[in-house]
Amino acid sequence: MNTAETIAVEQQLEIPTYDKMPMALVRGEGPYVWDAEGTKYLDFYGGHCVSLLGHCHPNVVEAVQAQAEKLIFYSNVAHSPVRARAAQRLTDLAPDGLGNVFFANSGSEANETALKLARKYTGRAGVVALEQGWHGRTLGSLAPTHDEQYRAPYADVLPETTWVPVGDLDAAEAVLSSEETAAVLLEPIQSIAGMREVPAGYVQGLRALCDEHGTLLIFDEVQTGVGRTGAFSMSEPLGATPDLIALAKSLGAGVPVSAVLVDDAVAATVETGDQGSTFGGGMLAMAAVEATLTTLVEDDLMARAPEIHEQVIEQVGPVVDEVRGRGCLMGLKLDRPVAPVVEALRTQGVLVGGSSDPRVMRLMPPLVVSDEDVTAFAEALHVALDATAAPAKAL
Repeated sequence: MNTAETIAVEQQLEIPTYDKMPMALVRGEGPYVWDAEGTKYLDFYGGHCVSLLGHCHPNVVEAVQAQAEKLIFYSNVAHSPVRARAAQRLTDLAPDGLGNVFFANSGSEANETALKLARKYTGRAGVVALEQGWHGRTLGSLAPTHDEQYRAPYADVLPETTWVPVGDLDAAEAVLSSEETAAVLLEPIQSIAGMREVPAGYVQGLRALCDEHGTLLIFDEVQTGVGRTGAFSMSEPLGATPDLIALAKSLGAGVPVSAVLVDDAVAATVETGDQGSTFGGGMLAMAAVEATLTTLVEDDLMARAPEIHEQVIEQVGPVVDEVRGRGCLMGLKLDRPVAPVVEALRTQGVLVGGSSDPRVMRLMPPLVVSDEDVTAFAEALHVALDATAAPAKAL
């Protein structure tokens, strides 16, 4: 099927939930993808922050193919060597004290699981989340997502959440002092909101408040986790370790999988039947996780993330208002709406993303992009900015 045929069929048969790019992608390799007509694109979007190792990394492909030849799937009623190896790899990289894992399928499911565990552990129902935060679209994770346009149609059935402004510890303390809050949930970098970093001092203050009031702290690291920022977890640069961490996106380098890292105290209270997921921990996903984490460590790719970030700052910093984020999770704040610039980049064969901030472009390149790839992006951005500049006023 060519692009036009593919688009026609999808528009006819799928419910219209996505505003899709006008392309049909059929192949990927490293930081590149190709459409049905053979057009090549430099992918600095990564399928929405997923392709940590680039597309079709040979280690992941080999691992998934080998596992598919042995056993594609069996549920968690049976033990699995590949699941055991993936769990070992993951917990070896986890922050100290978070050496327990639950495998699921998506970031939304991971966040919901973390909230369920927190509610049972504390015996409380309340959740505090940060303004501008985004945690998923299923009902349990939609509840703490701040964007009202997504919550409004389901307000009657969503669990109650209290939102507090980023940086305001007094507001957080006022809520937590009631001692009815099970958990505080936050993204260390609010990606969809425009790559807004949550200040380290504020997170450390939340950690202290949670300890004081018996509340659990949850990091939604669906996008920041698995080394994309230069550290496996943002707990390291923030100087604060949460009680639970939700991971997804990059964890399987393209294969759908997520996980919750759980501290020892919470894990000790979990009983058989408290949580389940038929496909969570499936063999193909576990093979992808093991291969992804092995490659991440053996190729020292986390160290590459800050290098890429610095190259972007050096090459495009002078033509944008601000470069936000960390490592390969970046936001470029422009002096104009980004939508036309995103489109202009696509016509040059470069894929990037927008955000809920109309002036912030998101970059989520893989850790395997070369210096030449960064230069190619920078050159394309300069052209796109020139093409979308407002015409000079006549004197």
